Amino acid sequence: MNIVVCIKQVPGTTQVKINPETGTLIRDGVEAVVNPFDEYAIEEAVRIKERVGGTVKVITMGPPQADAALRSAISVGADEGYLVSDRAFAGSDTWATSYTLSSAIKTLGKVDLIICGKQAIDGDTAQVGPGVAEMLDIPFVAWVRKVEEVTDASIKVERLMEEGYDVVEMPLPGLITVVKEINEPRIAGLKGKGRAKNAEIKKIDTTNMTVDPERIGLKGSPTQVFRSFVPERKSGGEKISGEAAELAQKAASVIQNLGVVK
Repeated sequence: MNIVVCIKQVPGTTQVKINPETGTLIRDGVEAVVNPFDEYAIEEAVRIKERVGGTVKVITMGPPQADAALRSAISVGADEGYLVSDRAFAGSDTWATSYTLSSAIKTLGKVDLIICGKQAIDGDTAQVGPGVAEMLDIPFVAWVRKVEEVTDASIKVERLMEEGYDVVEMPLPGLITVVKEINEPRIAGLKGKGRAKNAEIKKIDTTNMTVDPERIGLKGSPTQVFRSFVPERKSGGEKISGEAAELAQKAASVIQNLGVVK
């Protein structure tokens, strides 16, 4: 079973700055961590490998320092790390990112299963996983909370729904995005950390992958950010106390004074 996990390195703080010209995050000098949802994807890939055998390759798109995220994945059981990094990819929206990642995955050889976290915490779009599947022309299932069965030809999963779950069987190769209910990520041991420290991180860029230059980076991003800002924190407000009937009268008075209703 050849498994690929797509991960992302995200800011480990809410104190981020915005580039006023491009509308993108300024990541230089900001603490970075593995996207929390991707940790569940890594763990599930390793568990499947332990059940049926195979390899786990982890891939991320980002600046050179994103190799730390790949080493983190290797420390908990992934076999290989691939860094998709090139200045030409800077400023990519979810469409361009999906295209670039799908193009990079094609360079990895035969792939049976791709696993992604349900979304990244710095964008919350949940679009890249499905986008990669679409551009690779393979089936996908989102919001997977349990992998019931895996064979060389198919995978059976439980898909989280608003009022329960569906059981879905999908042919392989395919892609799933997972939610945090699927497992409990393991903690890296000393042996794993040592292996990760010495691991070779392979780089993929425009010199060793085939991409259309019109579909990558800012040029290939149909989403244009006109303005980004950190909202001001508001404080104050009015606290109302008293018995239920009194509270209702006071609340109604406040709402009327605000002009919300007449």
